[in-house]
Amino acid sequence: MSSVFTKIIQGEIPCYKIYEDDKTMAFLDIAPEAEGHTLVVPKVEVDKVYDLSDEDYQAVMATVKKLAKRMEEVLGERMQIKIVGIDVPHAHVHILPVNENWAGERYIKPTDEEFKALQQKLAFSA
Repeated sequence: MSSVFTKIIQGEIPCYKIYEDDKTMAFLDIAPEAEGHTLVVPKVEVDKVYDLSDEDYQAVMATVKKLAKRMEEVLGERMQIKIVGIDVPHAHVHILPVNENWAGERYIKPTDEEFKALQQKLAFSA
């Protein structure tokens, strides 16, 4: 069975995509801990980050680096990088703006319009 992230990558489930290249995709988390909370996923479905091939691991981390820098410029806040690895059985990295919500577990509930506005603000091409 495919993970929810594989279904997003394949276009079976919609997302607020902000970046995609041949090996990775990044989209806004639908249960964000802070405005701009983004997930970076490899296109290959592998359960744990440390089980990715070196090439896919490096691609994910290169995307994380690009996005964190871009998000910091656009949002004006420092970024926190987290690898949790327990909520979805598909390797992924969280990028979170460090603001009043950064301590975690205090989720915000953006509207569809707010998600779309943020998607427009953050989206860019490889």
